[in-house]
Order: sequence, then structure tokens, then C-alpha cells
Amino acid sequence: MTPALIVLIVVGAVFLIYIIGIYNGLIQKRVRCEEGWSDIDVQLKRRYNLIPNLVESVKGYAKHEKDTFENVTKARTAAMSNNGTPGEQAQTENMLAGALKSLFAVAENYPKLQANQNFLDLQTQLADTEDKIQASRRFYNGTVRDFNTATQVFPKNIIAGMFNFQKREFFEIEDEEQRKNVKVDFSEKEHEGKK
Repeated sequence: MTPALIVLIVVGAVFLIYIIGIYNGLIQKRVRCEEGWSDIDVQLKRRYNLIPNLVESVKGYAKHEKDTFENVTKARTAAMSNNGTPGEQAQTENMLAGALKSLFAVAENYPKLQANQNFLDLQTQLADTEDKIQASRRFYNGTVRDFNTATQVFPKNIIAGMFNFQKREFFEIEDEEQRKNVKVDFSEKEHEGKK
């Protein structure tokens, strides 16, 4: 073998190892995205399981709020049956969150319900689940950001294109109301009203 051929073989081997390293890195990032989405899915299912019990608790006190109960049930069904992209799933989850807000607004009108231990336990479990969904969403979006960055930077974008690694979609809040900061007003009028 000539020295030029040996150099060419070594360079080819190093290049092949480099491509394999990039490919394996992209696979790891894709698996992390799938893991992140799975975490979100688990928490969403937990929320879906809590909702019927919550609705039944409120129904016992607020029988005339039929529209609210139907809206929550429809939103829950739509969210559970949506197996689309993270963006499509986010839309149905945002509709469900809005319906749940209406349910809690109804519950505020019933002091006995607010004191019911079963309702309070369900409310606490739902709040805990919402926190876990948010944590899972942050983890998922972080893994998607890392994966998308890896598939778009040079030279990884060439390898990603060769092996058909597609850009992933973030799981984002669509409801502009949820993006706004909570307004806190400590004006004098409010203090005077409490005196």
C-alpha cells in the first residue's frame, strides 16, 4: 500500500466515524424529544382522569350549570381524542384549560362546595397535575430546541437531511390570556374598601 492510499483510508475512516457520531447524537436528541412528549402525555391523561370527578363534585352543588358541565366534557373529549401534532394538541389543551376555568368560576359561587373536602382534594390534585404538565412542557420544549438546533447547524444539517431528521414542533400556549402577567393592584381605593 502506498502512503497516499493509507492516508486516504485513515481520512475516510475518521470521516465515517464523525458521521456516525453526528447520526447517533441526533438519534439521542430525537429519543429525548419522544421521552419529553411521553411525560406530557402521562400528565395529560392524569388530568383527564381527574376531570369527571371534579365535574361530578360541582354538579352536586350547581345543578343548573348544565352548559358549563357540557363544555368541560366536550373539551375533555376533544383533548383526549386528539393524537395530532404538539401544536394541534396544544390547541385542544388550551380549550380544556378555558373550560376548566369556567368550572372553577362556577364553583366560586358555592361556598359549601368550596368547603367540601372531596372538591378541595380534587382541586389540589388538579393544580399539582397542572404544575407537572408545565414542568413536562418545559422539558419537552427544551429537548425540541436542542434537537432542532442540532438539525439546522452546519455540518449536522447535511447529515440530518441525508437521514431525513425532521424539525419538531414545540408545545406552546396559544391562549394570549395565559401569556399575560397577572395584574396586581395595591391602589389606595382597594385598601380603603377593606377598612
